[in-house]
Amino acid sequence: MPRSRSAWIDSPDVAALRRPRLRTALLRAALTAVVVTVGLASVAAASDLDTRDPGLLPRGTTGVVVLDLSLSITDSDYATVRRALRGIAAGDARIGLVIFSDVAYELLPPGTPAAELRPVLRLLVPRADGSPNPWTQSFRAGTRISTALELAAQMLERDEIARPSIVLVSDLATAPDDVPALAETIAGLRLRGIPLRVFGIDPSSDARALFAGLLEEGALTVAGDTGGRHRRAGALGAVPSALLALAALLFAALAAHERLTARLGLPAARAEEGA
Repeated sequence: MPRSRSAWIDSPDVAALRRPRLRTALLRAALTAVVVTVGLASVAAASDLDTRDPGLLPRGTTGVVVLDLSLSITDSDYATVRRALRGIAAGDARIGLVIFSDVAYELLPPGTPAAELRPVLRLLVPRADGSPNPWTQSFRAGTRISTALELAAQMLERDEIARPSIVLVSDLATAPDDVPALAETIAGLRLRGIPLRVFGIDPSSDARALFAGLLEEGALTVAGDTGGRHRRAGALGAVPSALLALAALLFAALAAHERLTARLGLPAARAEEGA
């Protein structure tokens, strides 16, 4: 219920309080504006925070998956290969597919829906009856990674892909005489503006060191090793830090609002003695 007029106490000093009241009103308005601004900035920063796994294929690109099917990829590695391809196939990206050993073949042209990788998954399983996979022993005789990467780049340029990328799925073992060509090919991809990401399947320490030296930081992920994923997530670290700073500023503004613009509290009137 609203208070009756008789509950207020007249004071001859009301005019003297006019300036402090105006100052308090302006301060309250300014702090309220700060709180609203910081709150909106916090919401915007939180909406831009993407906590999903960035995956192998850079978002917004049309990538060519380059799949190693050499003899060094054993039956026990197929489960890892299938997981990697299944993750790509689950997205709505457009991809191409190259399979390689000593030679490279184009299986799917760039722009193919990623779901078209699923039929390939059925072929990447060990045969219980011991029968060979479709990949012949002559095809799987050796490994030349540079040849496969160059074919992927040519496919992307041939089809005039606007935002290209390449994903290599391999144990990273290549022929010794392929190392200079591999270094030249990776450097060429960088000059042509084609991002390269590599998913290593149980690579040797030498192969891992080779690719770590050739690739940009964060481009190498090794199966079973979250180090590469942590490096990519670290690139997002500025966003949570900014979010924490905005939250601290928001709480500081709220505290200042309550501390500096609160109503003046007066002591309750004491009851007259003997009342």
